[in-house]
Amino acid sequence: MTGGDGLDAKTLFSAPHGLTYDDFILLPDHISFGVDEVDLSTQFTRRIRLNLPFVSSPMDTVTESDMAIGMALHGGIGIIHYSNTIEEQARHVRRAKRFENGFITDPVVLSPNHRIRDVDAIKAKHGFSSVPITEDGTLNSRLIGIVTGRDIDFERDRDKPLREVMTTRLITAPHGVTLQEANEILHRNKVGKLPIVDEQGRLVAMICRRDLITNQEYPLASKDANKRLLVGAAISTHEEDKERLAELVKAGVDVVVIDSSQGDSIFQVEMIKYIKKHYPHLEVVAGNVVTERQCRRLIAAGADALRVGMGPGSICTTQEVLAVGRPQASAVYYCAKVGREAGVPIIADGGIASPGHAVKALALGASTVMMGSLLAGTAESPGEYFYEGGQRLKRYRGMASASALKAGGAKRYQAERDDIKIVQGVEGFVVDKGPLRTFLPYLAQSLRHSLQEVGCRNIPELHEALDSSRLRFEIRSPSAQREGGVHSLYTYIQPPFPGRG
Repeated sequence: MTGGDGLDAKTLFSAPHGLTYDDFILLPDHISFGVDEVDLSTQFTRRIRLNLPFVSSPMDTVTESDMAIGMALHGGIGIIHYSNTIEEQARHVRRAKRFENGFITDPVVLSPNHRIRDVDAIKAKHGFSSVPITEDGTLNSRLIGIVTGRDIDFERDRDKPLREVMTTRLITAPHGVTLQEANEILHRNKVGKLPIVDEQGRLVAMICRRDLITNQEYPLASKDANKRLLVGAAISTHEEDKERLAELVKAGVDVVVIDSSQGDSIFQVEMIKYIKKHYPHLEVVAGNVVTERQCRRLIAAGADALRVGMGPGSICTTQEVLAVGRPQASAVYYCAKVGREAGVPIIADGGIASPGHAVKALALGASTVMMGSLLAGTAESPGEYFYEGGQRLKRYRGMASASALKAGGAKRYQAERDDIKIVQGVEGFVVDKGPLRTFLPYLAQSLRHSLQEVGCRNIPELHEALDSSRLRFEIRSPSAQREGGVHSLYTYIQPPFPGRG
């Protein structure tokens, strides 16, 4: 269909060459509703629904428990990487599943033998100075005191032991207390911190008044039937990953992502069938794939969602090194067609460099977008900030970079037993994007405005407009791409968040 303004998707992708997100633009349509009426809820897998279409990538510089918790609180989901031991990955899953906003289930704990300077170090790293003191300085030992800023702010001797400054007359609550009951105790006693202890007086959690207030700020949180946050984890296709899978299930994982750069393999098909036989309740994301044939094989094996993308990531060099892959816009469009026919959601993985790229992926049929570089610089991503050239940065690396291959990323590329490792990614640095609580709402609001511009109230309606040819596209020439970005200025102020699209 080519009548009227622009092209429909079928015509757009009938060209003999592949397209990326920057190669086309969406044409606007009639606006008949407010931006606040746009609903971004969507299917992540056959059975898991999210309130925002955002997924964090299972990369070791992107997703551990802090990222998974933050993604779920805001309405998305995080996939914890597997470049670690089984125990470490399971611990990250348990921490996310046990998290209740308001309850801190793994508070930083010190012993009475620690010094004030140890609290100073905690404040410098984490931003708080209220620390519970237990007999041996570990969680689940008997609580004997608490140190707050009021106890140490005016102490000149920072080597003074905490036993000499800690508060020992404590207000506590018993294990099993509800958030409402805890809030009443905090209010009645006019305190900001409330340790939770078991019958033996051992510390099991902490509650902060600030967190109770914050709890009201996450109405879109992704939760399971038991009101626990949703969390995913990545696994490979090796025999030993069956042990990893068993521990992840024990930890409460909701979905596993079989993490392969090329997912159309007998190894992945067999792993999908194994999971479905032994853990039928567990949702399985298969991939990565970029063609219709690949999609059909993994769907037939039992996949509950498909991860689409091979080489489009900012730190991935697979297409250059191996000359195999597909431009991401084409991959999403063709895979999403197969997915919609089978009722299997598509996750657009890679190449999302801006909110504009995210809405283009959704407009081509994806139900969610998986992000790596966009999230790597947030406060919740693993790693420490550092400064270079006046910029606050964090490290970000591809899972096929030389350093990541050594750390365990080779499993994703079926290369851990190779004598010669083929590097298919790079290591770099990304600019600080602040905490998820400011970054994700910005991305979400950008998507709402985009959907309003094309006249769609929600993602299913966007997909219907794609199928019916109501959604119109136009190819962007190189000069059109330049025109659509910042130009003709001597200098300009860089916006605080990514604005390319």
